[in-house]
Amino acid sequence: MAEAHQTRVQNVVEEMVQSLEREHIRKMQGRMFKCSADCCDRPSDSMSQVHQCIERCHTPLAQAQSLVTSELEKFQDRLSRCTMHCNDKAKDLFDSGAKEPAVRSLMDRCVGSCVDDHINLIPSITRRLKENLDSIPQ
Repeated sequence: MAEAHQTRVQNVVEEMVQSLEREHIRKMQGRMFKCSADCCDRPSDSMSQVHQCIERCHTPLAQAQSLVTSELEKFQDRLSRCTMHCNDKAKDLFDSGAKEPAVRSLMDRCVGSCVDDHINLIPSITRRLKENLDSIPQ
């Protein structure tokens, strides 16, 4: 993917991830640490009980991180498939005798279209992630 296109996608995705971290993940981390500290303040519990308590505290955050990672992987896979289609179109054009500037132009337009289409998916991905993060039991 051309560097400018890649930078555009990275910036939009990074902005989404930072927003999710500020609005959701950070709060979950705070609850996890408070919960874990509470587990340690139970003097009558055995070491095993304390460890199980701490594990329960970590579960929501682990689910949230898994959710975000999975969604980002799906997004990356879709974008990769789109750009691979562009590569195939460019190769077909080159194989049909087109000159390099025409092939480069086709490739740039095609990848630019992929990037635009996928950047336009970010708001719905963000909305879905926020809904799913909100639904994780604390």
